[in-house]
Amino acid sequence: MAKARPKHRIAKKAYEARAATLREQLVQLQVQLKTAPFKVLLILAGEEGGGRGEVINTLSGWLDPRGVETFGFREPSDEERERPFMWRFWRGLPAKGRLGIFAGSWYTEMLRSLARSRPGTRVPVQEIERIRHFEKLLTDDGTLIIKIWLHLSKTQQRERFAELAANPDTAWRVTNEARHQHHIHDRLARAAGRLREATHSMAAPWTVIDASDSRVRNLDVAALLVRRLEARLKRPEPKRPRAVVPKSLRPSGLARLLALPLDQKVSSAEYEAKREKWLGRLHKVTRAAQTAGRSVVFVFEGWDAAGKGGAIRRLTSALDAQDYRVIPIAKPTDEEKAHHYLWRFWRHLPRAGFVSIFDRSWYGRILVERLEGFCTEAEWQRAYAEINDFEEQLTSHGIIVVKFWMHVSRDEQLKRFREREQTAYKKHKINAEDWRNRRKWNAYEIAVGDMLALTETSAAPWHLVPANDKRYARLQILKTATKAIESALGQ
Repeated sequence: MAKARPKHRIAKKAYEARAATLREQLVQLQVQLKTAPFKVLLILAGEEGGGRGEVINTLSGWLDPRGVETFGFREPSDEERERPFMWRFWRGLPAKGRLGIFAGSWYTEMLRSLARSRPGTRVPVQEIERIRHFEKLLTDDGTLIIKIWLHLSKTQQRERFAELAANPDTAWRVTNEARHQHHIHDRLARAAGRLREATHSMAAPWTVIDASDSRVRNLDVAALLVRRLEARLKRPEPKRPRAVVPKSLRPSGLARLLALPLDQKVSSAEYEAKREKWLGRLHKVTRAAQTAGRSVVFVFEGWDAAGKGGAIRRLTSALDAQDYRVIPIAKPTDEEKAHHYLWRFWRHLPRAGFVSIFDRSWYGRILVERLEGFCTEAEWQRAYAEINDFEEQLTSHGIIVVKFWMHVSRDEQLKRFREREQTAYKKHKINAEDWRNRRKWNAYEIAVGDMLALTETSAAPWHLVPANDKRYARLQILKTATKAIESALGQ
């Protein structure tokens, strides 16, 4: 971990000359960044009085504002508290080709909590792991993360506060919380040191910069940004992905899929008799979840023409239209392609007590993207762990995750494809891509098997639904959804 440089000062004329050079370099690098397939995150943290705001104002004056976004995260709002901790940071990530400057970040809340805690309080291991995973996930995706700690000793901080307090225009910056942090400066510095050490990595290292002189501080921050960005732009990008013939990673998943009995049927009379019962019970339990402040995420995956749309319509008939959203997932838009693949799913997580229904989901990464060459082998290989961690963050926050794979036979799919082609109001459901995917049936079976084996967890298990008979499948989904929510609520 890079250390703060010894305290020194620089004359105004020398500062302005060096600043002019750095400014020119930064703008030129910004031009290159616009077309680069990665984003840059500049995270500024440090002792109170270190000048984060001043650094941001300086950089904002030097950089082209059209390629920069600034983020400041304060106390979480009620809306933010109702979602997993990382939700608001995912939403704030800049797109590829842009620079995001974070005055507050995923470290802010932890540092604030340490400042308010009792002496001897340790940095929570779970919080550290969450941050480490998040940053690794981003850097694996190509993101350049530059983390800077603006350091002030206790004496330097006292002098800075006295200087600010003496000026009526800046006295407001010395808040009661800032005074408290000065009082416990040494304890906070030790805790922050442990936090930096625990979250320091080769891909996202910390650099400690002396903040006692504002001119030197500004030059050091800008120079580091130039060095890191130059090095990242020189790094060769990975080769374009290609479609592959999959080999099974975990044969047990494919065996489970192939063992599913597809001859299950329910008569029309039996379906009508049981449907209302399960719709009523599902309505009741979703109301109970809402009262308890528990949100629900339904994930629907399955073969083309397996009946996902029909099953979702039956499920939503048990819900109040104000309490749920159906999220249809198609090919990513240009905006979505400019972000990590999980970004568009984080955005749609429901508030406490509400329901989000994903018609296809993040599992596209290890299904269609894997098979069609839309991502590299390294990207889809690590996606299993990334998805498991994503879902763990949801369930640990209290979100109830219910995942369905709707399975039909190859013959049944062919029958439904032909029916769609011959039925006027169903023709829009079938296209050339559906037929092309069908020709890769065996490859998709292997990928589905791996998905089932490698993303099956106790908190978010897969529910396999035999769907050759639509009535049977719809009834199973109503029953499974109801029981899963009841179990999560302890009913």
